[in-house]
Amino acid sequence: MHEIRFAIRSLLKTPIVTTIAVLSVALGIGANVAMFSIFNQTLLRPLPVREPDRLVNLVSPGPRNGSSSCGQSGSCDGVFSYPMFRDLEDGQTSFTGIAAHRDFGANIAYAGSSEGGDGEFVSGSYFPVLGLTPETGRLLGPSDERERGGGHVVVLSEEYWRRRFAGREDVINQVLLVNGQALTIVGVAPRGFQSTTIGLRPLFFVPISMRDVVEPQSKVIEDRRAHWIYLFARLKPGVSLEQAQGALNPHFRHVIADLEVPLQKGMSAATLEKFRARELQLEEGRRGQSRVPGESRQPLTLLFSVTMIVLLICCANVANLLLGRAARRSTEMAVRLSIGAGRRHIVTQLLTESLLLAIAGGVGGLLVARWALTAMSLLLPDGAGETLSLALDTDMLLVTAGLSVATGLLFGLFPAIHSTRPNLVAALKANAGQPSGAKAAARFRVTLATAQIALSMALLVAAGLFAKSLSNITRVDLGLKTERLVVFGVAPMLNGYPPARSHEIFRRIEERLRQLPGVTGVTSSMVRLASGDAWGSSFTVEGFPADPDTDTQAMYTYVGSDYLSTLGGTLLSGREITSADTLNAPKVAVVNEAFVKKFSLGRDAVGKRIRRGRGTELDIEIVGVSANTTYNNVKDAPEPLVVLSYRQDTSVGSTHFYVRTTGSDDDLMSAIPRLMREIDPTLPVADVQKMSAQVLENVSLDRFVTTMAAAFSALATLLAALGLYGVLAYTVMQRTREFGLRMALGADAANVRRLVLRQVGLMTAIGGAIGLAAALALGRAAESLLFQMSARDPVVFAGAAALLTVVALCAGVIPAQRAARVDPMTALRYE
Repeated sequence: MHEIRFAIRSLLKTPIVTTIAVLSVALGIGANVAMFSIFNQTLLRPLPVREPDRLVNLVSPGPRNGSSSCGQSGSCDGVFSYPMFRDLEDGQTSFTGIAAHRDFGANIAYAGSSEGGDGEFVSGSYFPVLGLTPETGRLLGPSDERERGGGHVVVLSEEYWRRRFAGREDVINQVLLVNGQALTIVGVAPRGFQSTTIGLRPLFFVPISMRDVVEPQSKVIEDRRAHWIYLFARLKPGVSLEQAQGALNPHFRHVIADLEVPLQKGMSAATLEKFRARELQLEEGRRGQSRVPGESRQPLTLLFSVTMIVLLICCANVANLLLGRAARRSTEMAVRLSIGAGRRHIVTQLLTESLLLAIAGGVGGLLVARWALTAMSLLLPDGAGETLSLALDTDMLLVTAGLSVATGLLFGLFPAIHSTRPNLVAALKANAGQPSGAKAAARFRVTLATAQIALSMALLVAAGLFAKSLSNITRVDLGLKTERLVVFGVAPMLNGYPPARSHEIFRRIEERLRQLPGVTGVTSSMVRLASGDAWGSSFTVEGFPADPDTDTQAMYTYVGSDYLSTLGGTLLSGREITSADTLNAPKVAVVNEAFVKKFSLGRDAVGKRIRRGRGTELDIEIVGVSANTTYNNVKDAPEPLVVLSYRQDTSVGSTHFYVRTTGSDDDLMSAIPRLMREIDPTLPVADVQKMSAQVLENVSLDRFVTTMAAAFSALATLLAALGLYGVLAYTVMQRTREFGLRMALGADAANVRRLVLRQVGLMTAIGGAIGLAAALALGRAAESLLFQMSARDPVVFAGAAALLTVVALCAGVIPAQRAARVDPMTALRYE
């Protein structure tokens, strides 16, 4: 305690140095803790379930026929049919259970009010396999799934239960309407559990056997060729992942050969053989199932590395400050050593001061981390920020404590050892000119500042690469005009409305929207553009020969009238979809340039006939060709696209409306919910948004990486400039007598100024060269994240070098001016 009290008094004697050191450490630790929190929640933290290390995910790569519907839980290699799930469940011997799940969108009604949200279909084994217990009531079990379509029950998520029902116990046994189906609330999931899919926050859980009831248009429960559910299992004690995989595959191959192969129509012999040879693969499942880790691992790892570099620069800054402080305390250290104090005791005392600085910085770092997390959550893609916990959890506290101790030792060790070197005679001499070991300390400080310049150069190049990449993305030709265009979604089918009623609601919405002041165009699309969603199918095209292995896939969507003209697209030939293209009229389609090119239609596309899927009856006529427009992702190359009329398909029960206005987007966005309440107060309106905001959201991961890299590189550059300034200011102070002597011998102010700036230039050149070499390596690691550019872009490298040079010169100007103003007589009397 004595050392701590003494250290506190010592630090308070130099409040400016202490404050700057604490702020530097707080910024470095705060940035690292914030990024680690995101990194940990996204890539490291296991599911909050019993023994998550025994969970495994099931996947089966290889060809498959029929339909595949992939969601947030993973790729299409991980989806299975419901009958296959039951076959695997019956034939396995290595698991305590296999569970199935799939997310879905729903309209929810309770006590006269409605809203839209996500739900999750889960098997009766889902909660037992995870080993969860309810917050209240009970969870779903095998008995809720025994009868197909008979389990009219629902379990609420704990978060939804508290938000919507105020955590009331009496909601148990009450009725919740999900897509028009009355489901009895039987329980609430445990606190802290959201889903086994990272980034998904379902409001409730429904038995998976209810899929065809809750979504009557699907009809997939009995279909072996409909692949849509994700599977995971829990290993029995003592059974390894490899053993379980080996034990399950014979049964899987038996099901494939006996039940699946006979259903495969239109496969070539080679593809059918690959289908027969498919195997189950088991993957580690402690993190659940999600696309998020795979998509975010590289950018998050890169940004976490960047924050570590920022922390190193902070440590270098504080080490420079402590070295300067140690130089002023050299006489004190010499006196203490001369009267018998042990060197180990003094080093311990100085390290205690360093650790106190680091701990104070760590406490401040928690505040910085909280602010940084809030800012980061607003930039994360696809609402991922809403799934992040911003609270101070145990992991964050442990990381903060660890970083505080490590940084305290890192920036405090050399100054502590250096300031206690026992050259007592030199240190005790009055007016000795320089304290003992000053040259070694000066060299070390210059080395630290040069290292800061190198690290800053690498970060500036990285930020420049991401900024140019984002600039390239913003210049992508979308093929449509996003200004003054508003989009929103409605899904009458989720209210249980039949197709005829859904189409009548769509018609009324179109009419009412056109009556709004300033509205110049209204259309719709089943697929929300630039949202990441996509619908694809094989197509048979007149005049295009195709064998079973030929790629005939194209994207498609069902749209309303005036689709291209409302969105600002370009019609190259023929006509677009109109309101006359109804159910009783001949089926028509508009295709894009990419479709024409893929199927070799040339200039004769208009008038050709096509069919969705395989078959000889070509029942759709191409009536128009459009220029390519963005479909699901802004960065993707244009895909073949078929635009169909929703009025000619009775299955379309949900769509997204696009409204163009000459007035204010905000006024239009506020008018839409009011209009929808007048049309149908029970029909929720989903995601009313400006189309320009939708496009920005589509590239939000790029914006997040660019913004964070720019912020961290700016912070690093500022800290490096401060470090360089500190080194130069200290150097000028040390060389005061030298500068005075030079000026007494005839050197003018300009000569002295050039002398200081030459040192700046040398440090910048050395540090910049090292930094550029490091930037090349960093660029190679980040190249896959860049859009339409090289990681060795000369403009970016030159710009970063120029910017850092300017910053370094600015940091050196004040010390250079101070050196140039030295009075020779005063300098010669210095110390």
